[in-house]
Amino acid sequence: MKNKNAHIVQKKTVCQGNFLKFIATEYYDASGVLREWESFERVNCEGIVVIVPVTDENKILLIKQFRPPVNSYVIEFPAGLVDRGETFIQAAQRELREETGYSAEELIFLAEGPMSSGASGEILTAYVARGLKYEGIINTDEAEHIEILDIPLMELVPVLSLLQKQGNLIDLKIYGLTELAKNHLAV
Repeated sequence: MKNKNAHIVQKKTVCQGNFLKFIATEYYDASGVLREWESFERVNCEGIVVIVPVTDENKILLIKQFRPPVNSYVIEFPAGLVDRGETFIQAAQRELREETGYSAEELIFLAEGPMSSGASGEILTAYVARGLKYEGIINTDEAEHIEILDIPLMELVPVLSLLQKQGNLIDLKIYGLTELAKNHLAV
């Protein structure tokens, strides 16, 4: 069968845990060849949000936490899952508060797109948070042990370089999302 349009024939759940499921997908590629692909999907989740929090003093708030899949501490933006029945804005506000203790007067949409399209169908939705007000951390996840970093926007790259030299991994989304956020800031 020759088919100029690639398309999925079927997806099967091979294994499912509490948070992820492993998927086997059969699809026709653009040449009409039937192929198989392995990926994972989130369970009980509407999407994923990431927040670029910027204080009135033009400091970027980042978090540092241990990430078992990479066996290292990772410097990243606050982020999390959108629970069923929750809007993306509600999830972004909740995650910002849970992970940094701040609430935002304003959340502005930045971008959305796949995080790792070869391994997952996850779509990440990014916001910049302005008008931050510290209200205290509400930590509902006892497995999260988070250190909050506030870094002057103009010093971000050298500070990230130093943190990397100290053995931390730097989430690459920081660089691109910070550049997008600058369009919404008085820098």
